[in-house]
Amino acid sequence: MAPNASPAHQDPAIADTPVAVAVIQFAPGTDPAANLAALRDHVESAAGRGARVVVAPEYSMFAVSRLDERVVAVAEPLTGKFVTGLGAIAREFGVHLVAGMVEQDADPGRIRNTLVVLDPAGELVTRYRKVHLYDAFGHLESDVVHAGAIKEPAIFTVDGVSFGLQTCFDLRFPEGFRRLAAAGAQVLVLPAQWIPGPGKVDQWTTLLRARAIENTVYVLGADQCGSRGAGSSMIIDPTGKVLAELGDESGVITAEVNLAQLAAVRKTNPSLALRRFAITDKDAE
Repeated sequence: MAPNASPAHQDPAIADTPVAVAVIQFAPGTDPAANLAALRDHVESAAGRGARVVVAPEYSMFAVSRLDERVVAVAEPLTGKFVTGLGAIAREFGVHLVAGMVEQDADPGRIRNTLVVLDPAGELVTRYRKVHLYDAFGHLESDVVHAGAIKEPAIFTVDGVSFGLQTCFDLRFPEGFRRLAAAGAQVLVLPAQWIPGPGKVDQWTTLLRARAIENTVYVLGADQCGSRGAGSSMIIDPTGKVLAELGDESGVITAEVNLAQLAAVRKTNPSLALRRFAITDKDAE
């Protein structure tokens, strides 16, 4: 696989302009309207701190400890009230907003676990349907969720910085993150509902930092908190340094993505350019 030139090497003017990012951690419940209202408050806080990109957790629309017929009943299309509401929030505060939703599937008994990205005009710019379903630790997400097809990497760009999307359990599969980095993503965005349990916070934080270090990218990990999420949301730089983090409380953290720093890290540690193995998609369309 040929190394990918980073935009940080191509345009020093862009590289010298950091992009402020924010991660939201909260405890969504089973009322989509209430979850949307809570998100608006957090986005207002993030925008007030200068954030241009705001990332909220997986299942921000509707969260339960075990997936069942309740999520099927509440599922909406991408044109539904929840995504429309996210668009209104993004437009109100002039940000790119990433959040997890429960998307209707063609199969009436199943859903899609979907991330959506709304731009400052309130328009849907891209979406990512979770590929690796949470069939582990006693859960079977695949009983209810239709896994996303393997398509072109889901990447969006803000002020010259490329952001790539993955979701929760995807974190345990480094190939997906490497695929995004190889496609040019400089920030890996990971909304999650990381179910609490013994050792789960240690696994979450270790894997987030590993994805940053091995790909020399920034990582934004946005987790749920409360009884259904382990918390510990983080923003991590390309060396694996934690720039901002939360414990188990609701809140917003912010940091800056600096492509000049990313370029300097990759000059010192060109591991992404030196890789000798390609990523092959299993069952790719």
